[in-house]
Amino acid sequence: MYRSFPLIIFISVAVLIIAGCSSSKVKGNMDVEVSTFSHVNQEGKQVSLKDLKGTVWLASFIFTNCKTVCPPMTKNMSDLQKQLNEEGVEDYRIISFSVDPKNDTPEKLKEYISKYEADDTNWDLLTGYDDEYISDFAKGSFQTLVMPEPESDQIMHGTSFYLINKEGRVIKSYSGNIDVPFDEIVSDVKQLSKE
Repeated sequence: MYRSFPLIIFISVAVLIIAGCSSSKVKGNMDVEVSTFSHVNQEGKQVSLKDLKGTVWLASFIFTNCKTVCPPMTKNMSDLQKQLNEEGVEDYRIISFSVDPKNDTPEKLKEYISKYEADDTNWDLLTGYDDEYISDFAKGSFQTLVMPEPESDQIMHGTSFYLINKEGRVIKSYSGNIDVPFDEIVSDVKQLSKE
């Protein structure tokens, strides 16, 4: 038994070192793989999950005709983008999925984002799918609901911002509407970008 003791210690230490190397310093509250997608952005260009591999990105769900949560969410994301840029973070993207693809054409999305002093060179607003798709995609990839509001032209959806790692996994969600933890998000994006 005593002869195998050093071997057990060596294996234990090796396992701890390997585990330490592979674990992120960002404490996540989610671990969900994003389903493959390829949709059109506000410029009419295709953006796919494959295009985002190797890049840290933030995601949100919005629509241009939203009368409640989307305007503050989009303003908050724009402010977050400014803060990331001021901190010198360059290698990140922002993806906003429209939950009203029937009405949100690329032209409408381009007009919408222009109202928020946003830099749309790394911010894609996506559309070009149907209502059922975005509902299933939001639930499966981001664990959030998207559904029409009864007797209204409004759509109910989650108000979180999501952090996606370079491998295409959602690892964290944050409030995107009220009490947005800007400093925490910036710190997490910075950290993940280095990993």
